[in-house]
Amino acid sequence: MTGTLDEKHTATIAAGQDRCPSRFPYWQAVENPRLRRVRGLVRKVTGFDPLPTDEQARALCNDLYSGDPTAERFVAEVYHGELGPAKARALLDKALADGIASVPDAPAAMKALFEEFETVPTWVRPDLVEEGAAIWRRWGTMLFSFAGAETLEIYTESAVATPLSLAGGYAGDNALRRYLETCRFWCDVSQPGALLTPGSQGRATALKVRVMHVSVRDRVAKHPEWDAGKWGLPISQTYMLLTLIAGSVTPGLALWVLGYQTTAREIRALIHFQKYMGYLLGVRTQWYPESIGDSIRALLTTVVSRSHDSGEHGKELIESYPKAFAPRDGHRGLKRLRAAYNFRINAVYSAMFMAPGTRRRYSMPGVLPWMLIPIARFPIITVVELARRFVPGVARVHEKVMVAHRENWYHAQMEGREAQFDASGALRR
Repeated sequence: MTGTLDEKHTATIAAGQDRCPSRFPYWQAVENPRLRRVRGLVRKVTGFDPLPTDEQARALCNDLYSGDPTAERFVAEVYHGELGPAKARALLDKALADGIASVPDAPAAMKALFEEFETVPTWVRPDLVEEGAAIWRRWGTMLFSFAGAETLEIYTESAVATPLSLAGGYAGDNALRRYLETCRFWCDVSQPGALLTPGSQGRATALKVRVMHVSVRDRVAKHPEWDAGKWGLPISQTYMLLTLIAGSVTPGLALWVLGYQTTAREIRALIHFQKYMGYLLGVRTQWYPESIGDSIRALLTTVVSRSHDSGEHGKELIESYPKAFAPRDGHRGLKRLRAAYNFRINAVYSAMFMAPGTRRRYSMPGVLPWMLIPIARFPIITVVELARRFVPGVARVHEKVMVAHRENWYHAQMEGREAQFDASGALRR
C-alpha cells in the first residue's frame, strides 16, 4: 500500500472510524422528517425499504474515500516513475496482448497489477457474464444515448463534475471525443467472450480505462481545487459502483418507457456482468449490491445525499453534452443530416432522463417536435422486442443488426480517429 493515495483513508477505516464527506449529507438527509415520512410510507405500502441498512450506508460513505491501491501503486511507480508514460504504456500493451510472462523484466508493481487482473474470482459465473454482455449488444446505440443522458443528472455534484472539469474530457469542444471513447469501451467489453478471454480487446480496454482513472485521480487529488473533506477521493469506489448500477439496473428498468423489454432475470444477469467488469476496473467496494432491490437502495442513497454544488463546472458539462452532436463547420449533405439528427435525438433523451427541475436550471436545446420520434418508435421497438423474445431465430439476427449499427455509428462519429484511453494527459487548469 506504500505510496497510494488512499493509504491514510484505508488505515482510518480499518481502525473503525467512519467517514462521510460534508457534501454527501446522507446522515442528515435520513433524519429529515419529510424523508422519514416518505420512507415509512413506502415500507408500509410495499414492504420495500428504499434506503439501505445503516451498515450498508456506512460502507458506501466510507468508500467515498477508497481508491484502487494496486493500480495506484502501478501508476505511481511505473507510469510516473523512471520509465515514464510512453514506455509504461508500451509495456502495458505488450503484457495485455501476450501476457505478463512476455515482459520478464516487468516492475514488481506491474506484476502485482496483472496477478490481480488475471485472477478470475470464484464468484464469477461465465454464463451470466455472457448474458449481460449480450443485453448490451442488443441495446445497440440506445445504450450510448441512455448512458450519456442519465449521467447529466449527477453532473450537479462537484464530487463528479470537478474531476471531469479539470481533466477536460467531457467539457466544451472535447465532449464528443471523450464520449466516443466511452462508447468504444462499451463496445469492447460487451463483445462475445470479451471479459473472460485472455488477450481480448475488451480486457485490454478495461485495464487501460482503470489506469486512466487512477492517473486522473492522482492529479485531481493533488489539485488545489479538490477538497477531500467535502468530496472524499476523486473517482472513488462508491462512484465507480454507481456507474456500474447506471449500466445495469437503471437502463434495464428505464428503457421500458422506450419499448425495450428487459426482464428481472436479465437485469440480474446485467448486475453480474457489471460486477465482473467492475472487478477488472478495480472496483472493490465494502458492500456490493447484488440484487435489483439493493442496487436501487444504493442509487437512492446518492439521490438523497445530493448537494447540487457543481456550479459552473457542472453547467459546462451538462450543456456541452447535447451540443457535442450538433453539425460542425465542414459538415455537408448526409453527414450534416446525420449530425443534426444525433443532436436532436440526444437532446430528447436528455430531457427524458433528467429530472425536470434539474433540466430547467440549464440552457438545453428544445425538444419539440422531436419528442415525437421516440413516441413513434415505441410500437416498432415493442414489436421487435416481442419477436426477439418469442420467435425462434429473430434474437440472433436482431443482435447482429444492432452490433453492426453501433459500429457503423461509432466509426461515422470518430471520422477516422482511434480511441486512446490516454493516462498521461495533463489537467487543463
